[in-house]
Amino acid sequence: MAQQHGIIVLFDVENALKTRSLDGNTYWFDNMKLFGSTGVGTERLVTIVPGTHFLDGSQATEQVLNWLPAALGSIPPTVPRNYLAEQERADDQRTLNELASLNAEGGVSEGDLKRLQRRVGKHAEKRGGGRGLTDAKLLDVTGKTTSGSGAYNYPAPVITDITGQAVSEKIMYPAQYGSPDMIYDGWYWAATVDTSRPGVYPYTMHIQLHELVERGGEMVWESVDLTCESSLKIINDPKRNGFTGAGLGVLPLPPVPAAG
Repeated sequence: MAQQHGIIVLFDVENALKTRSLDGNTYWFDNMKLFGSTGVGTERLVTIVPGTHFLDGSQATEQVLNWLPAALGSIPPTVPRNYLAEQERADDQRTLNELASLNAEGGVSEGDLKRLQRRVGKHAEKRGGGRGLTDAKLLDVTGKTTSGSGAYNYPAPVITDITGQAVSEKIMYPAQYGSPDMIYDGWYWAATVDTSRPGVYPYTMHIQLHELVERGGEMVWESVDLTCESSLKIINDPKRNGFTGAGLGVLPLPPVPAAG
């Protein structure tokens, strides 16, 4: 069975949109630090891909990479899919209850109405059919509705393509796959890696961020396409067990004393 490599990429979306660059605004992590990956937690991750051969010298299977993008400081993608709708509904109900309470006390002033309008929060519309971005109220970084005047929650970054030397030289074969896991809208990027050619191979990840802008009096999410880079380092070390450091096979068990 192919070994699974998980690569998480955290994006400082707010600063990346300000500078229009992902340089200095990405943080890469993988699960191969034990095997020699370097630059973990920085923008210069080099992911180790071992497994050219087994201890007996036979050819090992290809390896598999899985990328998971996330926005730094945003609401975690693991919250329930209906989280936004529930927050909107709860906020609307609180506003209606307060409006009814004020009206029962002898009428609602213009100042009260403006205050309630600010609390309801602005809506952000999708632009040109952007996937996963529906008309919705803005949420702040704590998951509460906001008027848009402070820090707000950005949509998750989207990987749109993976190119570069590692792809053009057919070291890895990336593709987007559908999945029943709805954390990332049911899609994720993965690649198989040819481990028969040791060396360092850079690759370029194409990322789509979303910026909140005002168009015609409405708040609209507009896409911003940027790129960042990372590398694979394929080594000819044999595949080995991460727990014991030995070759693949049955885990060693301590001797069992004879019964009796």
